[in-house]
Amino acid sequence: MPLRVVIYAKDIQLITGKKERSARRLLEAVRRHYGKRRNALVTVREFCMYTGLAEEDVRGVLVG
Repeated sequence: MPLRVVIYAKDIQLITGKKERSARRLLEAVRRHYGKRRNALVTVREFCMYTGLAEEDVRGVLVG
């Protein structure tokens, strides 16, 4: 199974237990941090670097 590159607000909800609005805010904070446009995609790696979470842990949740 190929690894996902992009992370979405629903994924962040699953990983962190945050509500949808908080997950969207966190995703927007990651975009701002990396100077991305409002509609730009955020990678799993960028999310992990921003939050300090281990990429393998996050990918483990995303795979199932």
